[in-house]
Amino acid sequence: MAKLAVLDAKGKKVSDIELADGVFGIEPNKSAMHLVVVNYLANQRQGTQSTLTRSEVSGGGKKPWRQKGTGRARQGSTRAPQWYHGGIALGPKPRTYGFSINKKVRRLAMKSALSSKVAADEMTVLDSFGLDAIKTSAAAAVLGAVNAGKKTLIVLPEKDDVVYKSARNIEGVKVALVNTLNVYDILNCNTMLVLKDAVAKIEEVYA
Repeated sequence: MAKLAVLDAKGKKVSDIELADGVFGIEPNKSAMHLVVVNYLANQRQGTQSTLTRSEVSGGGKKPWRQKGTGRARQGSTRAPQWYHGGIALGPKPRTYGFSINKKVRRLAMKSALSSKVAADEMTVLDSFGLDAIKTSAAAAVLGAVNAGKKTLIVLPEKDDVVYKSARNIEGVKVALVNTLNVYDILNCNTMLVLKDAVAKIEEVYA
């Protein structure tokens, strides 16, 4: 089992914590992580772009000129795609870009992401934030004390408005709960700051 130091709000070591090898100590599967990240980003796309086809553009009911004898190319409508103000040929229509992934692959990707953070020494366990009131400067002081990176992901065991509202205005900081944690956010951060109680919950879910 891997061991990590548990720090307090001032960055001092207060104890050690053992991490479950089945969650934090596996060999990272890059293909699984890549697939889940692509799926996450695809699901974020709105897919609301839309263009008008020739049947949806207003006007164009009359044939512009007769079929033969004018010397010009035959035309059936002024709303054909080659005309100004014509409809768009093969343009985008509202659609969903999301796709489903096997549950086992999702679990493997999550454990791979967590293990890669531990292996890269980019995961820090915090005993408590120690915030009594909503104060951004106090949250920033805690992040500075534990040497958090430019992009920091704070993982809480349960909803905590004091921590969330104190940290949400700090650039590069994102707060997540154990049940909202995703592979993209884990891989996208430089430092993963996990509360001690959240570690137990993660192991309970993914062990």
